Amino acid sequence: VQLQASGGGLVQAGGSLRLSCAASGSIVSGKVMGWYRQAPGKQRDFVAHIIPRDGSTNYADSVKGRFTISRDIAKNTVYLQMDSLKPEDTAVYYCAARTSTYTRVNYWGQGTQVTVSS
Repeated sequence: VQLQASGGGLVQAGGSLRLSCAASGSIVSGKVMGWYRQAPGKQRDFVAHIIPRDGSTNYADSVKGRFTISRDIAKNTVYLQMDSLKPEDTAVYYCAARTSTYTRVNYWGQGTQVTVSS
């Protein structure tokens, strides 16, 4: 399984970016797909995930109302739409896949840098 994240970049505070995670195989329809982020000197934190069975979503409190996770099963791709970006959103963003919300991540993507300037 390979997860290829893209879409990161430099944006001003208040701006938007959309991250994409292209997956090999058909795991988008069968696994919990999520996004995590890691700022310099900090641990990797959960951002959002989407449940395969019904497409329901869950978000970290820090991004609720600003970020939206979605998926395109036909394209085997997961997206993270990030609006109203803040400097504290600056981090390397990783997509991930796991069997369920009760298990550890099985697969990690390579990460994409998001930098938000003030």
